[in-house]
Amino acid sequence: MSFGENVKKARKSKSLSLQELSDRCGVSRSMLSQIERGEKNPTIQVACQIAEGLDMTLSQLLGEDARKEVIVIKKEERYIYKDEHSGFERHLLSPSFPSRGIEFILNIIPYKKASGIFPKHKKGVKEYISVAKGKLRVKLGNETYDLEEGDSMYYEADIEHSFTNIGHEDCHYYLVINSNNVYL
Repeated sequence: MSFGENVKKARKSKSLSLQELSDRCGVSRSMLSQIERGEKNPTIQVACQIAEGLDMTLSQLLGEDARKEVIVIKKEERYIYKDEHSGFERHLLSPSFPSRGIEFILNIIPYKKASGIFPKHKKGVKEYISVAKGKLRVKLGNETYDLEEGDSMYYEADIEHSFTNIGHEDCHYYLVINSNNVYL
C-alpha cells in the first residue's frame, strides 16, 4: 500500500474527515486529498505532521508494522524515506508496532542541508540522538545545540525541532524516539 493509501485508511479508521485531519495536523485539506490520491509525495516534515494528527508514529503510517518476537531487518530490506527536496534520509532500523513504543532510526543530512522543522510530538515523547559522523545543529524551539561526532543528547520532543548539517560532509546521526509514556 502507498503512503497516501495508508493515510486514507488510518483517517477513515479514526472516523476523521479530511478537514478534521487538516485541523489536527496543520496540513491543508487540499494537500491531504492530493496525498491520499497519490498525486503528491509529502516532505518528511509533512508526513510527520500527518502521523501526529492521526496519533501514530511515522513508521506505523508507512506500514512498517511487525508482530514477531525476533525480527531481523537486513540492510537491503530496511525502509528508507528520502525527502526529494532536501535529500534528508530516514532509515528505519527497528520494526514499528501498532501501539506506541520505541523507534530506532538512522538519519542522514547531506552537506549544507537541513531537515526542516518537525512538529511537536505529544507530551511524554522523548528523543535521543547520537552523532555517528559529521556535525549537527539541533534546534529545540528557540534553543540551539551544536553536536559533533560522538556527542549525544536527550530531550522531550513536545516542542518544534529541526536538524541542520553544519559540517563539511554528510551528517549521520542515530535517533531513538520513545513514545511509551505518551500523555493523551
